[in-house]
Amino acid sequence: MNKRITVKDVAEAAGVSRTTVSFVLNKAEGMRISEETRQKVLQAAESLNYHPDATARSMVKGKTFILGFVVRQEPDKAYADLLLSEVMRGISEVVSEHGYHLLFKPVPPEDEKNSLTTLFLERQVDGLIVSGPLANDQEIVELFNANAPIILQGRIDYPNIPSVDINNRKAAEKAVNHLIGLGHQRIALITNASLKYSSSKDRLTGFRRALENAGLPYNEDLVFYGDRTPDSGYHAMKKILRSSIKPTAIFIASDTVALGSLNALYQENIRVPEDIAIMGFDDIPLSKHLSPPLSTIHIPAHDLGGNAANLLIKWLDQKEIPERDCILDTELIVRESCGSRHK
Repeated sequence: MNKRITVKDVAEAAGVSRTTVSFVLNKAEGMRISEETRQKVLQAAESLNYHPDATARSMVKGKTFILGFVVRQEPDKAYADLLLSEVMRGISEVVSEHGYHLLFKPVPPEDEKNSLTTLFLERQVDGLIVSGPLANDQEIVELFNANAPIILQGRIDYPNIPSVDINNRKAAEKAVNHLIGLGHQRIALITNASLKYSSSKDRLTGFRRALENAGLPYNEDLVFYGDRTPDSGYHAMKKILRSSIKPTAIFIASDTVALGSLNALYQENIRVPEDIAIMGFDDIPLSKHLSPPLSTIHIPAHDLGGNAANLLIKWLDQKEIPERDCILDTELIVRESCGSRHK
């Protein structure tokens, strides 16, 4: 039985990406692909006797009035992320106001199915908002260079793609400066996610910068890793409690992660803030209702969603790429979990 020829085979034969092959063979309109590249793809497809699916080809025609909101997370982590509901509310309000519908899709960071490209070709989205992209997300770069409308929430190692974001470094620095101002010198960090994500790297950078600016040593042994879920915060806190270095304060770079961390402290009868100070990040709606209420960095999640949707619709309506970056302000919210000055 002959092997079924796939888009990947055509891409390898033509020396281009699968994204480019999909756009050429499905005759996607408005994509920025040179005639030379187009011919290479067509010749490779002909030599391999590859024929694209007729249904997929027909689906890329016309305007759908559907916008995609893609979260670069595994589904279980995306649905556990308590900040996303506010972001999605902001997107939904703008989308409805302009007569569009919204498609939500979690896409795992290790996805190899070109899921974003598939959304354009098969799900009939007119454009995408991508939240939490990987720092080296090559599929996003290829789609953008092919003229696919994409707005990022976050940033990647490619400067030209429009984004709506916060300054994660400055926000993290602000959080840690508050702990330092209370007299803490041994401060641990639990990240919000893997360092594959730019937001996680930037918050680590802000943590480190605050320590160094205060003349405090940066100790890698006091850096622990969360993974967007309460469970990851629980396990990271257990590691801290087993560590030989005992911090007096912990900056947890995600309120969702902090939920699990606080549970671990409660199980060990460690009091917050009397025994250890806790600072969060995100200001999810639940944070002010915890015991004690969580000090945190407020992210304007609703505005992050609304601004991203407005930029994407502007791009679609005006047929031109909007301004490159929109950086929203954050705010330090001081509640009870940090306590008063450390002695």
